[in-house]
Amino acid sequence: MSRSWLVLTDGYLMERAAKTAHGVIRYSDDPIAAVLDHDHAGKQLKELMPDLGRDAPIVATVAEGAELGANALLLGVATPGGWMPDHWREWIIDSLKRGMEVVNGLHRFLRDDPEFVQLAEEHGARIWDVRDPPKDIPLCSGKALDAPQKIVATVGSDCAVGKKTVAIEIARAGAAAGTKTEFVATGQTGIMIAGRGIAVDRVIADFLAGAAEKLVLESDPDSEVLLIEGQGSLWHPAYSGVTLGLLHGSAPESLVFCHKAGHTEIEEPPFTKLPPVPDMIRILEEAASTLRPAKTACVALNCQHLDPDEARRAIGEMEDLTGLPTGDVLVGDATKLWDAVAKDLV
Repeated sequence: MSRSWLVLTDGYLMERAAKTAHGVIRYSDDPIAAVLDHDHAGKQLKELMPDLGRDAPIVATVAEGAELGANALLLGVATPGGWMPDHWREWIIDSLKRGMEVVNGLHRFLRDDPEFVQLAEEHGARIWDVRDPPKDIPLCSGKALDAPQKIVATVGSDCAVGKKTVAIEIARAGAAAGTKTEFVATGQTGIMIAGRGIAVDRVIADFLAGAAEKLVLESDPDSEVLLIEGQGSLWHPAYSGVTLGLLHGSAPESLVFCHKAGHTEIEEPPFTKLPPVPDMIRILEEAASTLRPAKTACVALNCQHLDPDEARRAIGEMEDLTGLPTGDVLVGDATKLWDAVAKDLV
């Protein structure tokens, strides 16, 4: 369907928790009719977050969003553990009564709520629980090794360091250079952007690598290079399993290491200390080598919290430390990183 998004951020617009909203606003091909955020209602998106590259009015009600042409409500906040705040019910009910699609990336599925299901049926609305995995996921068999495409995976030192963004930006840079690239979504936000994928963090552990393999095997046969969206981190105890499953199931030939400049520990409890970057790169390469060798082509450094001079200095220091091409895709370095990937794949 053709969507016009009403993006719910519920006071979290400028925080890390709204990364789903940020990703869709930045990369969705569909228009952003409005942002639903009572704390910032009356302002324009570009006033508060110009780096997202899109503008839209910020409103306080679903009715205002609908008047601006919205036909799809996006639950754009990633809550810890995927729970849904009770006060969201009013916005969801209002949207369903207006016949709007409600797009949900939380672990809690809207389809399990009888009231939501009944309202959707009565008003011709659609509920899309993006994290709902397919039922036919196989065990990993190593078939990705025979895929005709070159496979590249983004990996990282922590969650929310930009693995999805880097995969999308490098895929776009590769396409601009004349290569048929494909971004392969493995998380809810990526699926909303790409229109297909599997939210691997909802897959039963034994089948997680099989889900990654399935995504590779079902990619566009005309694609030449697949950019696999990374998840989690080997150094984040809550999400290390999904990182390893993706590495083994997708069988990458090249890695892009993503890191937030200056960070020495993960940003959530238990605040695990991070090894030096060269050690993390070595450990990830060793983990990937279970199926086939994969070298790290480049480092994608997240410098959003730095001023331009600090960012340039951090990028240069990382290149000296690792000996690898380094850049920040959000300040125009995606082509540099794509060139490093393409060279690594030869």
